[in-house]
Amino acid sequence: MDFEDTLWTVLGAGLVLLMLVDVFRTLLYPHGSGPLGRAIMRGFWLVSRKLRGRGSFIAAPLAMAAVIGTWAGLAAIGWALLYLPHLTDGFVYGAGVPLRADFAEALYISMVTLSTVGFGDIVAADPLLRLVVALQAVAGFGLLTATVTWILQTFPALNRRRALAHQLTLFRDAAGPAGVLAMDPSHATGLLEAIAGNMATVTIDLLAFHETYYFREIEQRGSLPATVAYAQELASQAQHSESPELQFAGRMLHAALDGLAEVLRGKFGHSGATSSDVFDSYELHHRHRRPGEPDKN
Repeated sequence: MDFEDTLWTVLGAGLVLLMLVDVFRTLLYPHGSGPLGRAIMRGFWLVSRKLRGRGSFIAAPLAMAAVIGTWAGLAAIGWALLYLPHLTDGFVYGAGVPLRADFAEALYISMVTLSTVGFGDIVAADPLLRLVVALQAVAGFGLLTATVTWILQTFPALNRRRALAHQLTLFRDAAGPAGVLAMDPSHATGLLEAIAGNMATVTIDLLAFHETYYFREIEQRGSLPATVAYAQELASQAQHSESPELQFAGRMLHAALDGLAEVLRGKFGHSGATSSDVFDSYELHHRHRRPGEPDKN
């Protein structure tokens, strides 16, 4: 194998390894965020912030599709580069199939193998190549499973965040300006503890499913960035009540909010010395408040 063939082999192996690392860190790493996936999601996010209208709200689904396409592209091109030095001697060609030794032919073999279609018109003959082809077929099936898993685990996390936002909105509509102080302390305590638990779950979702941050909600009622400030108001009211149980629930909610603010500050770059400042930035970046506009809560 000459220098050029070695170069193609090393480059192909590097692309395949990059794809595998990104898939692993996105789907299996506890605080999942593959380097490629993070860069693509953030790129679409930055572009969408410059868009106006509802088009910006589909940026995150498009970004997920772009990440999946990147994974498939890296796998197809990487294995094609592995096959390229072995064309045509390393393969058996069916009757009527022209013998070609260019990249297009290697890419065709790679895509057919990756998709597990297996037309059988070009088959690996070298024992090592046969093993590589089999590994690619397994990887192709795994990649398909990985993308489906990614999608299926993303949207439940989004639904939990939307449910929390709706819960806060319903609480605000029902309780009025007095908030928890207008309710029976025992009842208010149970509600605040439930909100604190849901807030902690959403925080874990943001750590585990990094891509969910980039989804925007069209309506404020279902948007956590637009309703999280009200949760702070509830926590403050509870801590100033005369009921020890309600005070404790208020401290729980306050701690859960601080945990969310820390994730937003550390993982997504929101600045602010206090949790309130971080949530103001969070709301602004998700287009539910314009610069200089006062808090509506």
